[in-house]
Amino acid sequence: MGIQSKRELLTALRPRYRRASKAEKGRILDEFVAATGYHRKYAIHLLRHGPRPAASAPRQGHTPYGPAVVRALTQLWQLSGYLCAKRLQPFLPSLLEALARAGELTLSPQLKALVLQASPATVERKLRPARRRRQGRGRSTTRAGSLLKHQVPIRTFADWNEARPGFSEIDLVAHCGESTRGEYLNTLNMVDVATGWLECRAVTYRSQREVFAALETVRQRLPFGLLGIDTDNDSAFLNDHLVRYCQSQQLTFTRARPYRKNDQAHVEQKNGSVVRGLVGYDRYEGAAASRALNAVYDVLRLWVNFFQPSMKLIAKQRVGSRVRKQYDQAQTPYQRVLASPQVTEADKDALRQQFLSLNPVALRRTLDERLAQFWQRAVR
Repeated sequence: MGIQSKRELLTALRPRYRRASKAEKGRILDEFVAATGYHRKYAIHLLRHGPRPAASAPRQGHTPYGPAVVRALTQLWQLSGYLCAKRLQPFLPSLLEALARAGELTLSPQLKALVLQASPATVERKLRPARRRRQGRGRSTTRAGSLLKHQVPIRTFADWNEARPGFSEIDLVAHCGESTRGEYLNTLNMVDVATGWLECRAVTYRSQREVFAALETVRQRLPFGLLGIDTDNDSAFLNDHLVRYCQSQQLTFTRARPYRKNDQAHVEQKNGSVVRGLVGYDRYEGAAASRALNAVYDVLRLWVNFFQPSMKLIAKQRVGSRVRKQYDQAQTPYQRVLASPQVTEADKDALRQQFLSLNPVALRRTLDERLAQFWQRAVR
């Protein structure tokens, strides 16, 4: 018996079954099971409730995200440095504009419209087959500096409420490989809390003089004035030279609690996603490797600050045992600086002119080339 015949038989027997007595229902059920071959429980369900409704027709206006859209999203995802969908989707208009201006990628109007109207969930679903994950682990080389702790107040993660650019977290990332013996390169990483602006500089030797020189260099590169720094309890930061410098320059100098990395969540996140994610975990030594790493950072600062959007946590709500977090729309540090009323218009105009001169594809190509040259200097 075919499907259509079974449906016709069910349509004919169901009214009788619902009006029948218990004994008659048993006889109807036996006949229905013998004729259709259904399991007895399934036959009872059909006679009581009827067949399942047919699948509804596709809704009108459904957008077909076909292979062309997937290819375009994959290419944009690769050119953006493999951003997650929630960071990539709000950045697509600016990225497409920059790529078209540089002559690197031009989409047809229909394809561009489909790419731009895709939601973050759709972008995530379409990119799922192409996603790759990276893992790694480094070593901590923080050496406690206890002599000046009483002069530098503590600031916890809950105390960061400045909406004004200029208050930054700084940290050192060691490029020591598997051993902390001897001298090796470090990266001074500075992240502005309000805008997420990133500046990195290689430190050849882990000394107070080298760290201070790198701090001076990254300070000069900021598109706004430096107002304060927050460090861990490393002796490379907690020293008399840096304390007196902050006092003379009227900079707010604070430190995190010992063994509480979350107090420096902004810079710790960049340590992993930017420095470790690109430079890696090998060991590097000497002035030549330091110059090569600074050449990488000269390009990396442009790539991250102008073409790598990020989301900022704006609210948290505890519901039972869960914590619901709310984030703002993904923006690049460049966009956050332009939106800040505390940054002067002259500084904003200089940033706009710099942004218009950048080609993200050429920038990424240069970054990859310099990284390849730097990796050759790893100590095996």
